[in-house]
Amino acid sequence: MILNSIASHQAEPNRRAMKLPLDFYRRPSPVQIARDLLGKHLYTKIGGVVTGGRIVETEAYAHLNDQACHSHLGRYTARTQIMYEPGGVAYVYLVYGRYALFNIITNEASKADAVLIRGLEPLEGIPEMLLRRGTTVVQRNLTGGPGLLTQALGISTQHYSTDLTGDVIWLEDHQETFPEELIIASPRVGIDYAGLDAALPWRFRIKGSKWTSPAR
Repeated sequence: MILNSIASHQAEPNRRAMKLPLDFYRRPSPVQIARDLLGKHLYTKIGGVVTGGRIVETEAYAHLNDQACHSHLGRYTARTQIMYEPGGVAYVYLVYGRYALFNIITNEASKADAVLIRGLEPLEGIPEMLLRRGTTVVQRNLTGGPGLLTQALGISTQHYSTDLTGDVIWLEDHQETFPEELIIASPRVGIDYAGLDAALPWRFRIKGSKWTSPAR
């Protein structure tokens, strides 16, 4: 199904949709996977409550020739060790000592690539999301940013290494695709330290979505 606008999307998830298989994550290009994740649905089931929605913004990180990637030059630490596992698991880490960022490990074992999920259109479990975020208003700052969406979904560093084909955190394919004119490719956010690699157009957003992060 080719979608001509965000407004045409269904309001509720299709429970007949299939979970993304491991083969989806274990392809060689994190850039292609980041692009393909737009329109996929991300869900959590925490405390018996399902929350989730449609992915509208991602960023790709490659272990080769990308100084912004945590595994650049084979860096292996207690934090990055999960990056060397086969794709299809969660890489969750803290920034500023406060915000948990949810990444998906991709590629084969030892080829430590990842995709950061930056923006989500909330669709299910919105009352729980509002409670977790400490707000009563459904607007961009509910899930429009990588640290905000993890809080809304209940994702924390406790979910580091979670199998993304399980029943705690998973992704679904609802057969939604976007033509190229509705995809914005631009440089990633907050990686000035990466030198020339900071200019790589590896941040992907759905044009017109009010749920993408405000970062320029």
